[in-house]
Amino acid sequence: MRIVADTNIFVISLTRYSPYHKIYKSLVSNKFELLVSNEIVLEYSETISAKYNKTTAALFSDLLFELPNVIVAEPFYNWNLITADEEDNKFVDCAIAGQADFIVSEDKHFNLLKKIPFPKVEVIGIDKFLILLSK
Repeated sequence: MRIVADTNIFVISLTRYSPYHKIYKSLVSNKFELLVSNEIVLEYSETISAKYNKTTAALFSDLLFELPNVIVAEPFYNWNLITADEEDNKFVDCAIAGQADFIVSEDKHFNLLKKIPFPKVEVIGIDKFLILLSK
């Protein structure tokens, strides 16, 4: 299973007290492939630094570049499919470039992708992703 994860997915899964910590543990245990771009890792780092601290952000970023199941998929084309929040396009472009099975997100801006026939990008929520990880 190859995914792109919206930033908030990792923000809420890092702490072991989170009901979503299984996502972080599954990443580290090589249960799925995570597609990232440098722009995505930068956003992860900035957001985790603001939510937790700079050390946690740096450790997580370093981990991403060390794990064998994290694949850097730099987009060479910007599709600009999401207009309501253009910052979300980095996740869509990475998913297309890396041939992701889906994007994991709770962001409603991604719902518009369900109506776009090409390029087809599937989006699932965090609870559905947890169910897939349990199989």
